[in-house]
Amino acid sequence: MANKVLMIDDDPELVDAVSNLLTAKGYDVFTASNGTEGIATAKKVDPDLIILDVMMTTQTEGFDIARALQADERLRAAPIVMLTGIRKEMSLPFGFEPDENWLPVRQVLEKPLKPEALLSAVAANIRTSAK
Repeated sequence: MANKVLMIDDDPELVDAVSNLLTAKGYDVFTASNGTEGIATAKKVDPDLIILDVMMTTQTEGFDIARALQADERLRAAPIVMLTGIRKEMSLPFGFEPDENWLPVRQVLEKPLKPEALLSAVAANIRTSAK
């Protein structure tokens, strides 16, 4: 059985590109275009990894969704890789680092993404143990 990856992102072109890439590598890919839909989908499919965008409905939606996923007993086992273009978009002089409370994700990747970097992050963070 293939590992399940849930991508929560509102950019349909990026979602299609990542979905095609991951599907070609043997992953089952599920998608959601916002945080609310993403949490509902995560509850349905129990993903082995969640790829989460930051800026969707609001500029910080991904941060809020990461904390909501971590707070949910059923969903907290799914590792999260966060994608963001917020640093470039807002001209921030700093990046974001995973943190147990404020940013409970395994890894943060900056957009634009290189396919190799994404595949490496997925392989390094995906849940592979029996559920």
